[in-house]
Amino acid sequence: MMEIVNIHAAKAQLSEYLSKVERGETVIIARRNKPIAELRPISASILTKKSRPMGLAKGKIHWVEDAFAPLSDS
Repeated sequence: MMEIVNIHAAKAQLSEYLSKVERGETVIIARRNKPIAELRPISASILTKKSRPMGLAKGKIHWVEDAFAPLSDS
């Protein structure tokens, strides 16, 4: 189900609309009855954090030996 609400109503009743989104509904937010945003549930794939394997840049980064040496006084 999809519902269209103007910004004033969305601001005044945000908790109510978020409850609807949690139930799987979509809420369209409009300014002067012109749709500008969509409030919908987040897909489960976005919520799962995938760890990146170590060493992806191995051999691609090089620095000179004295890169971490103290700087001179000047």
